[in-house]
Amino acid sequence: MTSTVPAAPVRDRWGLLAVLSGNMLIDALEVSVAIVALPAIGHDLRVDDAVAQWVVGGFALGFGGLLVAGRRAVARWGERRVYLVALLVFAVVSAVGAAATSIAVLVLARVVKGACVALTAPTGLAVIGRAFPEGEARNRAISVYSSFGACGFSAGLLLSGLVTQVDWRWTFLFPAPVALVLFLFGVRLIPGRAGDTSVPAGGRGLPVSRGLLRSALGAAALNGSFWGLLVTCTFRLQDGLGWTPLQAGVALLPASLPVALTAPFSGRLVGRFGTRGPIALGAALLPIGYLSVWRFRGDRPDLLTEYAVGVLPALLIVGGGFALCFSALHMQALSGLRAAEHGMATALYQSAVQLGGVLVLALVTVPAFSPLGVVTAVGLLGFLVALTGIIAERRTL
Repeated sequence: MTSTVPAAPVRDRWGLLAVLSGNMLIDALEVSVAIVALPAIGHDLRVDDAVAQWVVGGFALGFGGLLVAGRRAVARWGERRVYLVALLVFAVVSAVGAAATSIAVLVLARVVKGACVALTAPTGLAVIGRAFPEGEARNRAISVYSSFGACGFSAGLLLSGLVTQVDWRWTFLFPAPVALVLFLFGVRLIPGRAGDTSVPAGGRGLPVSRGLLRSALGAAALNGSFWGLLVTCTFRLQDGLGWTPLQAGVALLPASLPVALTAPFSGRLVGRFGTRGPIALGAALLPIGYLSVWRFRGDRPDLLTEYAVGVLPALLIVGGGFALCFSALHMQALSGLRAAEHGMATALYQSAVQLGGVLVLALVTVPAFSPLGVVTAVGLLGFLVALTGIIAERRTL
């Protein structure tokens, strides 16, 4: 059961959407900007790759670790208060991270930023669901919100490439003023709402289904292997081959473009073909793409030609597979659950997405392991999980 508190009416729903979508954009940037900046951070703070990767892993840890608890915070203090406080803290720790002189302070700031995103990202979607009437207006608003998130990752690769060439610290500082501006507009536009007493207390009543568990495992493998590939490539291109951050950002961009381009149409794809088919096809493409990257040795005189032949096709294959799986996995996770369970199911699912990234990033930087070997193995694991969905579907026919 939910209750509302008195709040100013939403005078400008599309202004509200601009605030929420802008926040989603900077949230999505947080991973990709850090990936391109990792080699520069490692050099400046004098840490090796295994330590530097925690700049990405710390953000994912804070994000994934607070999603479930974040729903309980919203239930207790209300969406408006939690959202605005998290946005303000996000701005402050952005500045702290940019000024960090040690890797410990930087990683801690990244963990806190991830925790802030765990509070704002799902809450923003819930606010949209109530601010816009059901039907075309709500669907359009959700599509815009999701597209900002999908495009944010791609934009972050280019932005970080440009900014890191000046100083990697600007990469972490620029979200601070943006978040402050969004906070000021959010104070006026975000409606008030009291907590949701339907959120289970003490871990009881958590939604559990085979579809949710299968989707969570598949998404963990998908996100983990994808991030692992990008981190492996950024160190290889910059430290191994001497490419600039901008060149590396542009080089990695094709892996993220398919998701950005197809996000507005993902619902139609699932509506026509269901979830299991696209997930299985996408999961099959990922290890094929990962194996293709093994061909990139960087020993040809013309590196651009080798990139075009050995890396670009692999990144496009991986990006296409990711796009097929991205939305379908989330929709499969919610399939068969009651509407009241969707919020907690999404939190559990997104926790798996983020923590899968943390685990794989930790593994690919272990000196004893082959980074591409780890990425490929995790991709194959995701494909095996997808196959169990196909088998389960056939058994029910």
